[in-house]
Amino acid sequence: MKKLNRQCIGSPEKPPIKIIQFGEGNFLRAFVGNAIQELNKETGFNAGIAVVQPIPKGMVQQLKDQDGCYTLFCKGIKNGEVIAKKEIIANIVTTVNPYTAFENYLALAKEPELQFIISNTTEAGIAFDAADTANMCPPNSFPAKLTLLLYQRFIYFKGAMDKGPNIIPCELINHNADTLKKYVLKYTALWNLGDAFVTWLHDACSFHNSLVDRIVTGYPKDDLESYTSQLDYVDKLIVSAETFFLWVIEGNAALKSKLPFHKTSLDVNIVEDMQPYRTRKVRILNGAHTAMVPFSILHGNETVKESVDNVFTGSFIRTLVFEEIIPTLSMDKTALKTFANDVFDRFRNPFIKHRLASIALNSVSKFKVRVLPGILEYINLKKELPLRSVFAFACLLLFYKGTWRGKKLPVQDDEKVILELSKIWQSYNFEEVASRILSKTDFWGQDLNGIPGLAQALTTAIQYIEEEGIETGWVNFLNLYKTQNHAS
Repeated sequence: MKKLNRQCIGSPEKPPIKIIQFGEGNFLRAFVGNAIQELNKETGFNAGIAVVQPIPKGMVQQLKDQDGCYTLFCKGIKNGEVIAKKEIIANIVTTVNPYTAFENYLALAKEPELQFIISNTTEAGIAFDAADTANMCPPNSFPAKLTLLLYQRFIYFKGAMDKGPNIIPCELINHNADTLKKYVLKYTALWNLGDAFVTWLHDACSFHNSLVDRIVTGYPKDDLESYTSQLDYVDKLIVSAETFFLWVIEGNAALKSKLPFHKTSLDVNIVEDMQPYRTRKVRILNGAHTAMVPFSILHGNETVKESVDNVFTGSFIRTLVFEEIIPTLSMDKTALKTFANDVFDRFRNPFIKHRLASIALNSVSKFKVRVLPGILEYINLKKELPLRSVFAFACLLLFYKGTWRGKKLPVQDDEKVILELSKIWQSYNFEEVASRILSKTDFWGQDLNGIPGLAQALTTAIQYIEEEGIETGWVNFLNLYKTQNHAS
């Protein structure tokens, strides 16, 4: 069988390098690779990507062996219908390993049509390393490597204002571009690269915070035959992903004209402020995940799909999202409901087996960031407790007890967190357990005992769950509070 390359697909000519991409892993190939392919097809964007390997061990050689080509398989559910498609991505035109060919890396700075620098070096990639120096080939950190590349471009083009690139990091930290720029400026000062370069960074270059969202399952090693049977060529870089795609980029009209995603079918939003979109994702997608994990595990489910397909747990989670989370968010409610429906389609995706135990890691800190703010905002708006969120909170506390009806629970967290909660459960009754855990300001950022009725509601929920199980416990808890609210 023939090997996948440009000759194989009848596309020997390469578009000019308009994008430098730091990172060659599955996510960028299934996300940015897909996005640029759509721009090239639908708008005549005509952009080639130069991929830079950001760490010593990587796979740029494998990409080079296939002329930068690979097959992307996307599978998912949309409005109950299965969607499956495959496409050869062919916009990577060169690859560079700066650890073995540093001169080739710096040469990328001279590309005349370069407009964008995109990265995904993991959350730990945007970091400052004081040991990095300007004469290292290359420096250790991504920001230091980027600083040298930008400085080389500044020197080569003599500070030309039209040669500053748009820099769009995709690392999963908030304010990713602001943080990256801060470190670039810090290296610039540390290495004495000059005021003119600083001015060029500010005035010619632009750094854009971004939010990315797509589940990429990567190389389908567990089901490889079913994928390769669909190909008439050999591809060692197959990548699989869900069909859902969301990219939110902070930028203005100038960036929109440079990246005309509005002419494609991809959900790319170039907006002045991405924070509402981030809050939407954190509260609805991540919040639903975090709220469902202890609750659904205690009910007996093992996967996210089982959780939303089950009549009881699925209804509970959906109502929590639509009636308790969405009302606390400031974006257009129709758009929020559309996003939430897309989230539930993603949860039901039969091609992704998302085990609850695998997303139970650090549930306390996740609950603080993803669920607790919604609870507090709901109380502020409605002047009452969001009962499903509170019940999910009670399940979280019970989860950290470590066992449930004789079975060990998949608790995964910082050893200190596990130890403290275990001690509380061993020493106190339900009321004291709730009160003591709520008082842990190092967990929640505040003493939650100050929220009227919360400690008592958690105590009641825990008691019902322990005595009657999740399903009956929830029904009795709900009826109790409905009766109390009606009486008041």
